[in-house]
Amino acid sequence: MSFKIGFDNEKYLKMQSEHIRQRISQFGDKLYLEFGGKLFDDYHASRVLPGFKPDSKLQMLLQLKDDAEIVIVINSDDIEKNKVRGDLGITYDIDVIRLFNVFTKIGLYVSSVVLTRYDGQPTADAFQKRLEALGVKVYHHYSIKGYPSNLQYIISDEGYGRNEYIETSRRLVVVTAPGPGSGKMATCLSQLYHEHKRGIDAGYAKFETFPIWNLPLRHPVNIAYEAATADLNDVNMIDPFHLEAYGKTTVNYNRDVEIFPVLNAMFEKILGESPYKSPTDMGVNMAGNCIMDDEAVSEAARQEIIRRYYTGMCEYRKGLISEDEVMKLELLMKQANVTVEDRKVVSAALDKERATDGPAAAMELPDGTVLTGRTSNLLGAVSALLLNALKHFANIDDEILLMSPHVIEPIMALKVNHLGNSNPRMHTDETLIALSICANTDENAKKAMEQISKLRGCEVHSTVILSQVDERIAKRLGINLTCEPKYEA
Repeated sequence: MSFKIGFDNEKYLKMQSEHIRQRISQFGDKLYLEFGGKLFDDYHASRVLPGFKPDSKLQMLLQLKDDAEIVIVINSDDIEKNKVRGDLGITYDIDVIRLFNVFTKIGLYVSSVVLTRYDGQPTADAFQKRLEALGVKVYHHYSIKGYPSNLQYIISDEGYGRNEYIETSRRLVVVTAPGPGSGKMATCLSQLYHEHKRGIDAGYAKFETFPIWNLPLRHPVNIAYEAATADLNDVNMIDPFHLEAYGKTTVNYNRDVEIFPVLNAMFEKILGESPYKSPTDMGVNMAGNCIMDDEAVSEAARQEIIRRYYTGMCEYRKGLISEDEVMKLELLMKQANVTVEDRKVVSAALDKERATDGPAAAMELPDGTVLTGRTSNLLGAVSALLLNALKHFANIDDEILLMSPHVIEPIMALKVNHLGNSNPRMHTDETLIALSICANTDENAKKAMEQISKLRGCEVHSTVILSQVDERIAKRLGINLTCEPKYEA
């Protein structure tokens, strides 16, 4: 599919920052703002809303930096399970440190990290020591029995009261996390309880890009969000509280609807009455108002659903997820009325595999051109595909060799004879390093190297599951990669 802008990012930044300022002014001493999704590298949003910049939320927050501090939360069970961010290929605990460093570097104040669902996990304790060695303040929040239905117990000294109080100093406290299910909302609600006990007026609002509340329930963008959170079993639903209060249909998701009575009860306890009549009221998201081409974002979202399906199938093949998650992804494919045939690179890669009797790969460029790559004695299929794409971008004839065998063969010999690899073919990182070496003496290789940034946003499909190295390089290059759920051997 050719790339088409469907989202007005400048309008979004202006409208979103104004809305958050209004919400801050609604409360007195302090506002806890839950930031759902990714704060500065929201690649899911940029894929399903073409035109959305991955750092849009961060740019908006920088306008408020003098009033804001950041609290990062991480689920202790995710540390224990070594949960990985799918878009970056790093574990959640490493991402917390990355987030801390990035925020601090650009001038945002990170006051602390909260370990949620803490139960003395050894890996969580080790992570705490690592954070404290970096000078980061760490707090513990615990699982609460009967959450979220047992309101009397939750809003008590044994419930939220058992959590450690997070010391904050600024009017706007942004609560963010490396991924969903980390406990951001529970952290905010716990703090409201503690602030109330200390006589401090505090409010809560939610900044969550998805689901988009003013798009239809079964809009492809909202279905794509369900696909992205299949591991959490999130379900988009009509907000029943909003429908009852205003007679208007809006979209929210099950966890927010389930927690709303808790939040309502807490506000009533703090303020005497709740400022919100529905989960939708809690939100400040303006993304739905900034879509300028619905068909463009719908098609982008449909493609994301297919990519999520392939990712799920491969993780199931690796034994990382349950069959239930795969079945949910299959159901979402049907709801979005898409099949794998709607991803152009799939059939192209499979056709190339049949023609060459070996693993193959295909790439779709932003203008709709499809290229293929095959496995050879020297290169894996994706490595060959990357070179073909760089040749295409640089207008280099397909028959011209970009890398001399004299450069490739010593690398292969090193891999097999000294590094213990049974597969001598070059991975994508080795291929790019070899190409950069050749670029010193070969003009065509130099031209090809200059095209690397054009790979960002390209679609690639491999007929076999790739190595972790190849997957990681694809992510760093900004390539949208999918694989058939089978191994080469």
